[in-house]
Amino acid sequence: MTTQVKNNGKLVAIIAMMFLFAMISFVTNMAAPFGTIWKYQYEWGGMVGNFMNFAAYLFMGIPAGMMITKIGYKKTALVALALGFAGIAVQYCSSFMDMNAMSAYIVYLFGAFICGFCVCILNTVVNPMLNLLGGGGKKGNQLIQIGGSFNSLVATLTPMLAGAMIGEITKTTSLGNVAPLLLIAMAIFAISFVIICFTNISEPDTVKTNVWEGVKGALGYKHLVLGIIAIFFYVGIEVGIPGQLLFYLSEPVDKGGVLGSMAIAGGIAGIYWLLMLVGRFTSAFISGKVSSRVQLVATSTLAIVLLLIAILMPETVTMSLKGAVVPTKVLFIILCGLCTSVMWGVIFNLATEGLGKYTASASGLFMTMVVGGGIMPLIQNLMATRVGDIQSYWLVVCMLVFLLFYGLVGSRPSTDRGNAR
Repeated sequence: MTTQVKNNGKLVAIIAMMFLFAMISFVTNMAAPFGTIWKYQYEWGGMVGNFMNFAAYLFMGIPAGMMITKIGYKKTALVALALGFAGIAVQYCSSFMDMNAMSAYIVYLFGAFICGFCVCILNTVVNPMLNLLGGGGKKGNQLIQIGGSFNSLVATLTPMLAGAMIGEITKTTSLGNVAPLLLIAMAIFAISFVIICFTNISEPDTVKTNVWEGVKGALGYKHLVLGIIAIFFYVGIEVGIPGQLLFYLSEPVDKGGVLGSMAIAGGIAGIYWLLMLVGRFTSAFISGKVSSRVQLVATSTLAIVLLLIAILMPETVTMSLKGAVVPTKVLFIILCGLCTSVMWGVIFNLATEGLGKYTASASGLFMTMVVGGGIMPLIQNLMATRVGDIQSYWLVVCMLVFLLFYGLVGSRPSTDRGNAR
């Protein structure tokens, strides 16, 4: 009977973590569609909201790990949900302000920054808990990939829904167009808070250690250090690929754009996230048999090939996609979703393998470096203003080369642990 109760508590904890995984995606993937509105006002402003969302990781990564050791996974998740509600509420307030006024943009960015604290804390809770609930190794990665499937499902729907609300981007387009989506987001956060509050989560044990000793010990593992760099680049890849594609497709035709319609662009970008869903769902079944290292090497290699084809293919080669005529290279860009789908789980799994009591500290370091999802897409977007949207994908190719190196060499645990003895 005791075993049955324990198993039921474990199942409830897993389901709760899956739900939180979806919330992370909902908040994160609103930034790029909203950015297409602001880009019309400020050419440099398209990816700044996304940057603010991810910049919060730099400040909250390690403190989030500290919160888990002090108040536990459940209470930490509740703090995150409350912050998410507040962040969306601030963005909602900006929708009533004059879009031409810089003050409106500043308020919006402040809300995005608060939301960044939310998703950082949720990520710090969800990933290590699923890994621990699965017992680490292949099974731990399997649970992370299943959670990633829910994450991708919401990621698929968010840009489609936002794009349908925005429609064609003109001088009159404002954040008020997506105000209903912001209201829905606040309602979801409120409901999520109540659900998690009344859910009895059986939490894994956490080792209460000095924060800096934990960080120092974790950094003694070479494969973790390289894994932290890998996750910095990976999040930049995952966000940058569809984010820059949205700008490429939604840019008004009178400004040299391809479609000028956010509705169609959002639908096409949504296919990228749909393919991530397919990839993660598939990985959930094979991760118990195929190692994380093999998955990372295979997917990074394929992504490099796909992007090279997209960059080098002439723009005059076109095809029909979502009822619109677009350059065929767009297809190869969105196919990268199959590759990026598994990378988060396998990198986290490889980097934290064998860390034991330093896992919580390692998770905090991991979340800090997710700031790459704000920095690298911003750099890519600034590159695009100089060399063009498609040529900016050379930056993504370079980051993928590092992931390939990490899969082949860098992820192998070192026998010399340095400070982690």
